[in-house]
Amino acid sequence: MTQLGRPRAFDADEALDKAMAVFWQQGYEGASLTDLTEAMGISRKSMYAAYGNKEDLFRKVLQRYTDGPASYVVDALNAPTAREAATAFLAGSVRANTTPGWPAGCLGVQGALAVGETGQVAHDVLAEWRALGQMHLRDRFRRAVREGDLPADADPDLIARYIMTLANGLAVQASGGATRKDLQRVAAAALQNWPPA
Repeated sequence: MTQLGRPRAFDADEALDKAMAVFWQQGYEGASLTDLTEAMGISRKSMYAAYGNKEDLFRKVLQRYTDGPASYVVDALNAPTAREAATAFLAGSVRANTTPGWPAGCLGVQGALAVGETGQVAHDVLAEWRALGQMHLRDRFRRAVREGDLPADADPDLIARYIMTLANGLAVQASGGATRKDLQRVAAAALQNWPPA
């Protein structure tokens, strides 16, 4: 069967990474179609054909971010103990927030902090994304309570909210210029009061 149309003249994954950098640095609303297509090195027509509209592109970028810079979450959730999970989660957050070659901070936090009507979809998508991460942490800490790794009276939801709030704060600090070393010290200090088993 003959394929109709011309083959793509660009690397779709590389273009997605470039779009990720634009959304990460400028936020959903701040990233214009011109900014995105220029960074990606493609025309608007090619962008629409390959990725859909701006909202569709943003969702694809967020998935790429989840599978790439934010992939530390999966490893953290698989750590042997709850404390190691929290430590790995915060360490991964610090690394992702301060990786050379990428914008400082977290796409999931900064992508839609201040938005108007046109950015509400991104705001909602990112709120769901962060809530899902918190839910995964809560489930991990519930398991720790069942296994006796956390005290029976520990509040998994509160601990998950605490860790997520710390990670989000680390992202904001990173975007404001905090160094990796500074953020590592904050993460370590935050875990000094970890509940004993």
